Amino acid sequence: MADDPYKALGLSKTATQDEIKKAYRRIAKTDHPDLNPDPAAHERFKAASSAYDLLKDPEQRARFDRGEIDAAGQERPQRQYYRDYAQAGDNPYRRGTPDFDDLSDVFSDLFGHGASRRRGAGARSFDMRGQDQRFTLEIDFMTAARGGSTRITMPDGAVLEVKIPEGARDGQIIRLRGKGGPGMGDGEPGDALLTLIVAEDPDWRRDGDDVETTLPITIDEAVLGGKVEVQTIDGPVMLTVPRGASSGQKLRLKGRGLKGEGGRRGDQHVVLKIVMPPRVDDELARFMQEWRESHAYDPRRER
Repeated sequence: MADDPYKALGLSKTATQDEIKKAYRRIAKTDHPDLNPDPAAHERFKAASSAYDLLKDPEQRARFDRGEIDAAGQERPQRQYYRDYAQAGDNPYRRGTPDFDDLSDVFSDLFGHGASRRRGAGARSFDMRGQDQRFTLEIDFMTAARGGSTRITMPDGAVLEVKIPEGARDGQIIRLRGKGGPGMGDGEPGDALLTLIVAEDPDWRRDGDDVETTLPITIDEAVLGGKVEVQTIDGPVMLTVPRGASSGQKLRLKGRGLKGEGGRRGDQHVVLKIVMPPRVDDELARFMQEWRESHAYDPRRER
C-alpha cells in the first residue's frame, strides 16, 4: 500500500473528486489483474484501489489531509504522550519496569475503546477488535439496477459471495461483517468494506432513481406514430410513440426506473432519436420535395 494515495493515482493534493475517479479508472483499464498479468501492474492496481477507497470519500480525504488517519484509513496514534511525561518533570523511560496499569491506559488511548485488558492468574493480555479493511468492487449497470450476487477473492485467498442490493449506487459501501483483519487475543475480527464502482453503460444514464435511454425511430414512426419495443431494466415493453414525434422528445415509463428508499421505483425517460434510412431513394426524395413545396415550415424560426 502506498503511503501517499495521491502519488498512487498520479495526482496532486489539489485534484478534484472527478479527477480522482478518472485517474483510478485509467489505472484499472491498464493494470487490472484480469487485463495485465504483470506482477508489477498488479501491485500498481492494488495501490491505486486502496488510494481510491480513501480519496473517493470527501470526509475521509479531508481527515487524511489533516493527518488524522493514514493511507489505510486507520486512526493515526496520538503523539502527546512523551510530551506529557516531559512536562510532568519525569522521564518515564527511567522508571525501570513499567507499571502495567499505566501502560494499559496508553494502549487504550492509542487503540480506542476497541482495546480491552484481560486479567488472569498471573497473565495479562489485550483483546482488540481487528481492523476494518477497505476494497473496491466494480459491477456493471444491470447488476447494480437489478441486484444480484458476485464472487470476490480476498487477499488471503478466501472466496466470498457478495450480495448486491437492487438499485445499488456508485460509491455505496457494502459491509461484510467479520471478514476484515484478525483481532488480538479474544478480540473479534474487523469488517471488510466494499466500495461499489458502477461501470458506465453506453445505453443507460442514471439520475437518482430515474434512468434515461435513447430510442432510435424511423421517419415514418415519427410522422405516423405507433407502438415500438423499448428495453427496460425488467425487459422489453411496448412504448407508444405519438404522431408527429421529434428527435429529443422525452417519453416517460412510470415505475420503470431503479428501486429507491422505501421500495419506491423511479421512472424511465426515453429520448426519441429520428434516424434516416441508410439510403434516400428517388421516391422518398420526390415525395419530400412535393411536400415541402406545399407545406413549408421553418422550425428554427418557430422556436
